Amino acid sequence: MDGIVLLKEDHKTVEKLFKRFEKAGDDAHAEKREIVDQVIEELTTHTWIEENIFYPAARQSAPDTKDHVLESVEEHHVVVWMLSELKDLDPKDERFDAKMTVLMENVRHHVEEEEKEWFPDVRKAMGRNRLTELGEQMEKAKKRAPGDPLAVPSADR
Repeated sequence: MDGIVLLKEDHKTVEKLFKRFEKAGDDAHAEKREIVDQVIEELTTHTWIEENIFYPAARQSAPDTKDHVLESVEEHHVVVWMLSELKDLDPKDERFDAKMTVLMENVRHHVEEEEKEWFPDVRKAMGRNRLTELGEQMEKAKKRAPGDPLAVPSADR
């Protein structure tokens, strides 16, 4: 699988979780906790492989995407801190749903920019073979990604 396809598959997985969260009832605290825990795991792994593998390769192959990469890392910074807060927040806390809603808005904005504005440029610059190689690297790296959102490099920026 090529790297961009892998990232888009991750985006779809997270969007399905977001939709489940939105459909859960106001009092579905246990279900929401389970969904949020899955979102934390998925997004932590995703941001980690993007920052450690995909973004450096994109900057090298498509230098014109530098500003997109830098903006994406800043968006990741906000997301991983929100994930770290959600990780320890009781789903019955009045801020839980609000925090998750803001997270979803941020992630959806980020995904739209990546998929529409700069993935096409990266695809053109890298080509199929390089993207396939990256996809394999990212798939392997998922197994060693940290579980803690604050272990993602952008958390320290």
